[in-house]
Amino acid sequence: MLLIPNFGFGGAQQVFHDHSVELTRLGYKVTECVFNLDQADAYPSGNPVVNLDVPGHGSTVDKIKNFWQRCTRAKAAKQARHIDVCISHLEGGDYVNLLSQASEKTVLCIHGSKVHDGEILGWVGWFRQKVFIPFLYRRPDHIVTVSRDIRSELIEHYKLDPTRITTINNFFHTTKILGRAAEAIDPKYEALFRHPHLMISSGRLAKQKNQAPLLDVLAELLKVQPDSKLVILGDGELRNDLVAQAQALGLKFYQAWNNDPLDQEYSLYFLGYQQNPFPYIRRAKLFVFPSGWEGFPMALGEAMICGLPVVSTDCPTGPREMLAPASAVGAKLTEAEYGEYGVLMPLLKDDYRQHARQVWVDVLQKMLLDEKLRARYAAQATKRMEDFTAERIFQQWEQVLKEVHRG
Repeated sequence: MLLIPNFGFGGAQQVFHDHSVELTRLGYKVTECVFNLDQADAYPSGNPVVNLDVPGHGSTVDKIKNFWQRCTRAKAAKQARHIDVCISHLEGGDYVNLLSQASEKTVLCIHGSKVHDGEILGWVGWFRQKVFIPFLYRRPDHIVTVSRDIRSELIEHYKLDPTRITTINNFFHTTKILGRAAEAIDPKYEALFRHPHLMISSGRLAKQKNQAPLLDVLAELLKVQPDSKLVILGDGELRNDLVAQAQALGLKFYQAWNNDPLDQEYSLYFLGYQQNPFPYIRRAKLFVFPSGWEGFPMALGEAMICGLPVVSTDCPTGPREMLAPASAVGAKLTEAEYGEYGVLMPLLKDDYRQHARQVWVDVLQKMLLDEKLRARYAAQATKRMEDFTAERIFQQWEQVLKEVHRG
C-alpha cells in the first residue's frame, strides 16, 4: 500500500504516482490510499484507490477526531487487503501509517527538510518538532529520504538510527519529459519565448518557493540589463501578494489569469499553471530557482532535462546535491558558487541583505550575456540527469523493500 494525505499537483504527489507505476511494473500488487478526494488525482496510475473519506478541516477538536478516524480506517483497510508493506508519503501520511500499523511493515518516504521547513509553526509545529518526529519516527521499519541532507538532519537533529535510514533520490522520466517538451506552446506566447534574455521559474506561488525576493532582484536587474524578462509558471495562495509586489516595484507585467493584453515590452509574465510546462521551459535561456527549502526538487531536475542552465538557491535540501554533488553542506553562502552542474546562490529569505540581492543581479546578468557559459552548463545539466533514471533509482527501492520484507 502507498499512503498519501491528498492528491493534487505537488511534487510529492508526482513521486507517489511514479512509485505506484514502477512498483506495479516490477510485479508488486499496489493499492493507493488517500485521506480524502478533496483534490483531483492529477497523476492517476490506474491502480486501485482506497479513499478513507475523512476531511481535513474544522476546529481543533474536529481535527483530532479526524486524525483518529484516519488511523482506524487505514488500519482496517490494511487488514482487509492483507498488506505486507505500507509506504507513506508526506508527514501526515507518516503519522497515520505508523499509528495504524498491524502486522505489516512500515516505510516512510521523507520528501522535505524537517529542520528548515518554514511552515512548521506555532504550538502544532512545536509538537511536531518535539514529539511526533523524534518519537514516532523511531517506529518504522525503514525510512527513505529523497536527499542525503535530509538523512543527515534525521540522524544529527533527531538522533534517529542511521542503519534504518537510506537515501534514494527521486527519479525522472527523461524520454517522457523531452517528448512533452517538444510540443507546441500557446501561439500567443511564441514571440515572447524568442526573446534572447528570457529567464523562467516554475513552482507554486507559495512561501516555500520564495518568488517574492526574485521580483526584487528583477527590479534591480532591469537597471543594468533593461531587456531582461522573467516568466513565472505556477499559481497558488500568494498570487495576489506577488501581483501587489510587482505593482509596488513599478514592474510592467502580464497576468494570464486576467486575460490581459500581451505586451512584448513587459518584463514580468505570470503565465499561471500550465498542464505541460516543459515546452515553455525548453524555450527559455535560463532557469531560476529561488526556493527557501526543498526536498529533492522535481522542477529543478525537469529544467535540467529540458537542457537549461540553472541558477538555484543553495537551500536545504537538494540543489547542492544535484548541482555540486562532490561538495558537502557548509556555511551559508554569501557569494555565488559555480558548481559542476549549475550555479548555487545565496538564500533570499526574509532577512536577506542587499549584498545577496546584488550577487543575484550580477550572476543573472552574467548568465544572460554569456552564451558560451550557458551552453556549457546546459550540457552539464543534461549529463547530470542521466544519474536519475527510473531504472537506477528503483534498483535501490527494490533492495530496501526486500530487506524490509525479510525483517
